[in-house]
Amino acid sequence: MAKDKKPVHKVQMTEGKRQIIQQLLQEYDIETAEDIQDALKDLLGGTIKEMMEAEMDDHLGYQKSERSDSDDYRNGYKTKKINSSYGSFDIDVPQDRKSTFEPKVVKKRQKDISDIDQKIISMYAKGMTTRQISDTLDDIYGFEASEGFISDVTDKILPQIDEWQHRPLEEVYPVIFIDAIHYSVRDNGIIRKLAAYVILGITCSGHKEVLTIQVGENESAKYWLSVLNELKNRGVKDIMIICADGLSGIKEAIATAFPNTEYQRCLVHQVRNTLKYVPDKDRKAFAKDLKTIYNAATEEEGKKALDRVKEVWDEKYPRALNRWYDNWDAICPIFKFSADVRALIYTTNSIESLNATYRKLNRQRSVFPSDQALLKALYLSTFEATKKWTMPMRNWGRVYGELLIMYEGRLPE
Repeated sequence: MAKDKKPVHKVQMTEGKRQIIQQLLQEYDIETAEDIQDALKDLLGGTIKEMMEAEMDDHLGYQKSERSDSDDYRNGYKTKKINSSYGSFDIDVPQDRKSTFEPKVVKKRQKDISDIDQKIISMYAKGMTTRQISDTLDDIYGFEASEGFISDVTDKILPQIDEWQHRPLEEVYPVIFIDAIHYSVRDNGIIRKLAAYVILGITCSGHKEVLTIQVGENESAKYWLSVLNELKNRGVKDIMIICADGLSGIKEAIATAFPNTEYQRCLVHQVRNTLKYVPDKDRKAFAKDLKTIYNAATEEEGKKALDRVKEVWDEKYPRALNRWYDNWDAICPIFKFSADVRALIYTTNSIESLNATYRKLNRQRSVFPSDQALLKALYLSTFEATKKWTMPMRNWGRVYGELLIMYEGRLPE
């Protein structure tokens, strides 16, 4: 969803406004823009205090200057620090003897009257640490926000995360991608590497949708079966193709949870893993030869291309192509599709922009303080990234038409 631009405020000067401005200039000796900010902050504090006094009058049923026989009466003031768009200031909140006064202009536990919560969440979504956010708020708004306060603000989204993780899903997804990004997380003083598994679906309308994010579990058939069963419990009945790297146990889990679904090994990861065995001087030529395998017109021609590449390179790099032979049953589904469908499946375009957003988190933070902090950052980053997902995948009409034929009766027409 595109971000709506705020309308530009047009100043309309009236005679009443001119008189107020003249009074301000005289009262506050304003000479600079900073003086204006200080004056507005002072006026804001005074206005809030007067409004609270009026609210207290209404609560007690009589004004401050009046006498009353009521058993509830004014009981002094309590100082409260408020954060606003003009900075921090103290206000005196009137108290009553019975402690039943509930101010409305600034509620009892409210300490912020700006939209600072949303600013904090936005900065957190962009990968800033709590310390960086605290420093930024101090620089821009002139008030201190402890790292604990910032953490409390971002904790407000935890119920949203839980709701999002359990929201109903569509019944059918033509393609689903599963990918992992690794992060360092502190756990009882020990830093450990955790994987964030992102499951991205392509809907029948061709739009991208992040179905879930899972953090921290070890890969196994049991684990992946629980993840896929969770998708089923949220309403998913059928998936045509699941594209993933060689995650441990994923193939067996797919066969159990969605027996009619094809598992397609991610060719981008397959190529990257192969080139690990190849030094820089031969990498370009080797990669070009690998392309002849997955660009082959048919599975038979692809297998012949694999044998030719092995003949050329096996003497120098005998282990490089072993995984192509071992994983051939998960590589070969690609060959039955046209170039349009292949481009959707074996390029990383579908998930790469999302991964770029997630990688920013690693650049901003070397270590996350907890699993929960990582999950919050991932959720907010996902929310930011998906705002731009307004258009269907490229050539989706042709892609979907082909999938309708390939998987007859399983996709809605």
